[in-house]
Amino acid sequence: MEKEIVMTYAGLRALEDELEQLKTVKRKEVAEKIKVARGYGDLSENSEYDEAKNEQGLVEGRIALLEKMLKHARVVTEDELSTDHISVGSHVRIKDEDGDEDEYDITGSTEADPVNGKISDESPIGAALIGHSVGEKVDITLPSGAVVQYEVMEIGRAEL
Repeated sequence: MEKEIVMTYAGLRALEDELEQLKTVKRKEVAEKIKVARGYGDLSENSEYDEAKNEQGLVEGRIALLEKMLKHARVVTEDELSTDHISVGSHVRIKDEDGDEDEYDITGSTEADPVNGKISDESPIGAALIGHSVGEKVDITLPSGAVVQYEVMEIGRAEL
């Protein structure tokens, strides 16, 4: 059985939008590039044709991946979100041992964007925080091997 992909409604919409764009716009653009490149003559030494065919393969691969992800997607609903425990769809404020505070939205792996404060439930920090409550201290092993302790200060709902 395939792994269930947990995501927010916003993440689902983003994947659906990307899939639609690839199918309706990008496919046509690549087909046109192939058509133009064929007009250049001998395909065995035609770098434009080779490049367009490679791009076509990447586009079709991404379409197949998105379709598979959407097939196995489970959207977290408002009813499932609790402010008692951290889960996908939670907005959390945590404090480290030095008193520095960070805020994150816990998302599914397809929506992660650490630069913008969205971390995956499969990332070291996200995975360690799942299931914890306000006031609990959580030891998190970072990829470097260092262990950092965070205290959960606040749990809210991320904007879905």
